Amino acid sequence: MAELSDIANEFIRQEIEEYLERPTEIERNIELFARVRPAMQDIAAALIEGEDDVVDRLTQQALADGIEALEIMDDGLIAGMGIVGIKFREAMIFVPEVLACARAMKAGMNYIEPILSDSGVEPIAKVLMGTVKGDLHDIGKNLCIMMLRGSGFEVVDLGVDTSDDDFIDAIEEHQPGIVGMSALLTTTMPNMGKAIEAFIDADVRDDVMVMVGGAPVTQDFADDMGADGYGKDALACVEVAKKLASA
Repeated sequence: MAELSDIANEFIRQEIEEYLERPTEIERNIELFARVRPAMQDIAAALIEGEDDVVDRLTQQALADGIEALEIMDDGLIAGMGIVGIKFREAMIFVPEVLACARAMKAGMNYIEPILSDSGVEPIAKVLMGTVKGDLHDIGKNLCIMMLRGSGFEVVDLGVDTSDDDFIDAIEEHQPGIVGMSALLTTTMPNMGKAIEAFIDADVRDDVMVMVGGAPVTQDFADDMGADGYGKDALACVEVAKKLASA
């Protein structure tokens, strides 16, 4: 079993030691960062710090050194964003910090995505993502989208205040395997269930798997409205999407 001291990057060691509290997450991240090369740890550290210019430079350098794009994405960018997601979930950082980290991840993905696209790598699945009608919040949704794209999904972003008809039209146009709905307000949560009912009425419900999330949303609520999956945060969103894609 890997130890914290096996991680070369001091900043990453400190992040795990100071901010991760759940034993399973501590163990998983120690195992992850202990096995990846130091250059990937450096990219992850810069991303966690929100240093988009450093991520840009280190990503270019890694590619120039012959490191595969997929390795940079998985072991550097996504690994770093994993810690960001945990810190955001536990209210250790807030929206401005997350936005800075998101810009840093985008700086790296600007180089990675074209390479993966040109290599003919097929996406795991196509996902539609939207914040439901009446809700204008998008930070959580955008973080989920970034994590999904980084994890190999094709994502169509429908934005905020997405009506039932908007979802249905997009389903018919893009033919996704998964639809993700987000809500941050208790007053807009019921619109998730209304959207699912609209999918049934439009005869598209059987064509898609539906996953839901957002701060006030719970597993029980997701079950009651007939969703196929529930993710409590961006990390869980990716795991749920992978599970639904393989169902």
